[in-house]
Amino acid sequence: MNPPIVEIKNVSFAYSGQPVLQDVSLDIQLGDFIALIGPNGGGKTTLLKLILGLLKPNRGTIKVMGEATQKASHHIGYVPQNVNINQNFPITAMDVVMMGKLEPGRRWKRPTASDRRDAMATIDRMEMAPLASRKIAELSGGQRQRIFIARALVTKPQLLLLDEPTASIDTKGQTDFYKLLKELNKDITILVVSHDLLVISTYAKSMACMNRRLHYHNHNEITGDMLKSMYACTVEEICPVELITQGGHSSRAANE
Repeated sequence: MNPPIVEIKNVSFAYSGQPVLQDVSLDIQLGDFIALIGPNGGGKTTLLKLILGLLKPNRGTIKVMGEATQKASHHIGYVPQNVNINQNFPITAMDVVMMGKLEPGRRWKRPTASDRRDAMATIDRMEMAPLASRKIAELSGGQRQRIFIARALVTKPQLLLLDEPTASIDTKGQTDFYKLLKELNKDITILVVSHDLLVISTYAKSMACMNRRLHYHNHNEITGDMLKSMYACTVEEICPVELITQGGHSSRAANE
């Protein structure tokens, strides 16, 4: 088996002394599509920020493509839950995607013809080419999310991190959106934070329950009752999904 593209080992993290993650371990393999679920405040977004290198663990290690997170950001595309773009600002979908070409820590440079070709190709991949010149404020929630993903993908990352990507999308748009993610998963690894049973049961290949501790399940056969149990549990309890599926599925806990 090839080495994992993300390797998280015994990671703990606290904000101002308040524990958020406790002894978390997880390997993300090439081609994975993992749904990360759990209650609000359980540490899901914090884990994404640790993988991105925006935060540093208090204990434990994280490597992306064999590198320290601070050196590996070019391997990762990221779409946060709240994208801070003023929708009243006269910026087009193409302009937003071109932002993905900006290199952190370097001076602004005029986009090249190659940059624009890359951006247009990524917009077309998101089936948004006819709207490339449309103002971002004129797009629907689902259309904006496709543009934000295009911005994340324009640098051709190996891993795509998504934090509650369907929060502002209607039900039909959510189905179309997840179909798009499944298509992208053919050549990019995906880790998505979601409260949506649809993404877990239909599109994700595996799931991880996150509530300060992390429990990984190498399958997606999760019922509504299991999810209700997960969201009601405390950090001291064993993951209810693990209890329910023992003997019925081949699963493993990344951390007990």
